[in-house]
Formats: sequence, C-alpha cells, structure tokens
Amino acid sequence: MEKDVKRRSGHPGGRANLVFLQGFLRHPEQVASIIPSSRFLERRLIEWAGINEAGVVVELGPGTGGTTRAILEALGSEARLLSIEITPEFVNLLQTHPDPRLIVHLGSAEHIRSSLARYGLGAPQVVVSGIPFSTMPLALGRRIIGEVWKSLPPGGCFVAYQVRDRVATLGRRLLGKPEVEIELLNVPPMRLFRWRKT
Repeated sequence: MEKDVKRRSGHPGGRANLVFLQGFLRHPEQVASIIPSSRFLERRLIEWAGINEAGVVVELGPGTGGTTRAILEALGSEARLLSIEITPEFVNLLQTHPDPRLIVHLGSAEHIRSSLARYGLGAPQVVVSGIPFSTMPLALGRRIIGEVWKSLPPGGCFVAYQVRDRVATLGRRLLGKPEVEIELLNVPPMRLFRWRKT
C-alpha cells in the first residue's frame, strides 16, 4: 500500500549502514547490495544523469539515502526530488532528512506516474534507479521500465545503476540499446545504463 511520508528534521548519521544491512537481510530481493553506494559511484551517477540541470528528478530505490544526499547536493535550489522506496525501514530513515526539496514516498516504482501526480510534480527530466532488476519478476521489471519511459518528456533521461545487466535486457525492446559505463570503485563494481528519450 502506498502512502505519503512526511519529513522530519535530523540526519541519519552512522545508523544508515546498519539499517541498510538489516534491510538487505529482511528483503534481499529488494536491496541490490549489502552496503550503500560509494562516493565514486555517486559522483559518476550525478554527472552522467545531468542532475544539476534538472528541475524534477525521481529516484527509484534510494535505500538509506546516500545517493539521495548526493542528488540533493547537485540539485538546483528550486528543483524537486521525489524518492520512491518500497522498504519501510529505509523510508523511516529517509524521512529524517530535512531538505525541503525532498519528497519521500512509500510505494512501488511501477506507480511512478501516479506518485508524481500525487505531489503535483510535472514530468521528470531525470529518473535514477538503484532497484535490483535482476532479482524481481520479469513482468514487474518490464512494467517499471515502461512506466518510467511514459513518465519522461522528450529529452528526458533514465539512468539505472546495477550489478548485472538485466535492466539492459529488459529495456532493449522498449527503449533500444543503452549507453553503458562501469564504476569499478564500488563494492561490488557497478554498471550504469543510460537511455535518453528522443
């Protein structure tokens, strides 16, 4: 069940890694790794997605918020970030972030368009996804990719960072061949896939 999540003041601090590990142990099919993304991966992701030029960004599967904070640091002062997370433990941590540009939503990535509408947000220029396509049912993965693509305007960008290439296999039929980069300075090394809607 989806629901709105209000923000609280504060910062997750050192408990983020513990919450991330607990989330992985409880929901291994929903969490891509046992540790959060490295700063090297975050930096490459921000640059490759063009976050600093976007007015609306959607983040799918923010986890404990490492990438969320990196996106917020690069985002313009009037821009908005909608982070959609399905794991309640992660949502509880994310909602402690005080940035007014951040909207945290508890729900599924396949409902991206209704989530945007709920908060009065227009089409996102960028959708960033860390959700593990390799561990979800194929039909669900295809639905999510289709809904992401429908949500993007012409020129919009979809970037997925993944351990495996399942998202590229699922997305190729609908979106075409992606651009691919690899960030080795991450545990595990991460592949980045990018599609731009023309």
